[in-house]
Amino acid sequence: MSLTELQEKRGRLMTQAREALNEITKNTDESRAAELDKRHDDIMAEFDRIEKNIEREGRMATLEARIEERARQDRESRRPGAGSQSESRGQDGGDELEYRSVFYKFLASGADLGELDAEERAVLKAGVQSAKEFRMQTTGTNTAGGYTVPVELADFIVKSMKDFGPMYSEDIATVVSTAGGNRITIPTVDDTGVTAEKHTEGTALTDDGGKDATFGQKLLDAYVYDTEFVKFSMELAQDSIFNMEALLGALLGERLGRIANRELTIGDGTGDPNGVVTASTLGRTAAAAAALTADELIDLQHSVNAAYRRSPKTRWQFADLTLAAIRKLKDAENRYVWTMGDIQKGEPGTLLGYRYEINDDVPAIAASAKPVIFGDFSKYFVRKVGSPVIGVLRERFWPDLGIAGLIRFDGELGDTAAVKHLVMAAS
Repeated sequence: MSLTELQEKRGRLMTQAREALNEITKNTDESRAAELDKRHDDIMAEFDRIEKNIEREGRMATLEARIEERARQDRESRRPGAGSQSESRGQDGGDELEYRSVFYKFLASGADLGELDAEERAVLKAGVQSAKEFRMQTTGTNTAGGYTVPVELADFIVKSMKDFGPMYSEDIATVVSTAGGNRITIPTVDDTGVTAEKHTEGTALTDDGGKDATFGQKLLDAYVYDTEFVKFSMELAQDSIFNMEALLGALLGERLGRIANRELTIGDGTGDPNGVVTASTLGRTAAAAAALTADELIDLQHSVNAAYRRSPKTRWQFADLTLAAIRKLKDAENRYVWTMGDIQKGEPGTLLGYRYEINDDVPAIAASAKPVIFGDFSKYFVRKVGSPVIGVLRERFWPDLGIAGLIRFDGELGDTAAVKHLVMAAS
């Protein structure tokens, strides 16, 4: 199958996979949803196979073109009247050899290092090795990738999981997406403490500036975080039963999600986002250093003005271990303050009538910690610059490969009255 045909088939598979997902709604019965899920997974498995074939075809076409170009140059250099190799080298790139020209010669020779002189081998070696990164995912070392090279290997992989939290989601915060990273200024105004006055007939209106509106601003920058390079060998890429680029790409994507959630939760705002816990204001101080009470949660809830509590994005946030402690709390009538939801009906669990989000980057219960926050999270702004990027480098680490991810974002609480925290007593 030609490269064009493979690309067309890839496009059709993507369309079919999307159609299968779109058919699944909350009204879809369980058996039909399972059937559509399997259909989607089968299509994506075929998509991965086609994607790998496209990649191989593209690499072969590129290599063949380079070899042909080098062969043409060699033929021209051997024509009568052509200069010597050293003269040609001096005309093309000066006295110093370039990695690219040596690389072309290496390919044209059939990947035979014996065809290169000592100087050329040194240039090639310097071009494919990085002094900054010598670790590599390989087939020879089990924990570095060898476990995925099959003798009789299951066609699935056991991947340890850890929830990285909700703060990067547009369902929680207000997301501002931009193509560039220029600083964004958000104007603010707090007029809640100002009222009107009774007017007396025939009396001039007061004009002393005492009730002028006071404006402020919040800033959103664009901080960059990376995963560092993860190298993996050519042998691992070829021998593994898994698509290593897709597998490592998914893992690096989760790493980017974890750093984003952490910074948007507890970042200190100095050279990084102002995390929502850091930016929130005090709502209630607990009486103990290591335990919460139901009354303290009620006090925290009502420390946030009712105007914010009407927002659809108003909710609690705390770590999973904090939820375990909260689930045991009861009110004065010995009823649990936590209410279990119904997954089948799509009803989430609630706490004192409001939804909650599990965010393990919110501090755990401890002396002077802030383990619970509550409020209107639509007032927290998450600035995303483009989308997270996963890139694979081939020539730099040739014949091996390197993969890395980048993410660029910022976060700021636009209205500090909207989200408040409970702080534990000092020990």
